[in-house]
Amino acid sequence: MVALIPISVAVLVRDGLVLLVHRHPSRRWYPDSWSFSAGGHVEPGELPQQAVSRECLEELGVHVHDPEAVPMTVSDPTLDVHAFLITRWDGEPVNAAPEEHDDLRWFRPSELADLKMAHPESLQSLLNAVRLATD
Repeated sequence: MVALIPISVAVLVRDGLVLLVHRHPSRRWYPDSWSFSAGGHVEPGELPQQAVSRECLEELGVHVHDPEAVPMTVSDPTLDVHAFLITRWDGEPVNAAPEEHDDLRWFRPSELADLKMAHPESLQSLLNAVRLATD
């Protein structure tokens, strides 16, 4: 049995908008697609919540507060994905990892279905979490 790769993903929500990053076309995995904010591997000895906080600082330049675990469906059987809804942070998100992302933008949830997403199968579960956060 192959060990699953632990990944943490951040879903930043502000004023009813969701922050997405566009994965650089030269990326090996899921190139030229949009994904939810920051994310990456959970390092050995690190908890998924700690990983998402670290990734937000490294990739977006923000310090997050109270990441809330939310369900995320991913079809890749090699990944163990931990998604976190984030509604509070210090700083303004910027593209602090231009080698990984070539754009970042705020979107209305209704706009996401028209985008090329890295994990389109995750969209519905995450939109449900976003709705709960914005109601």
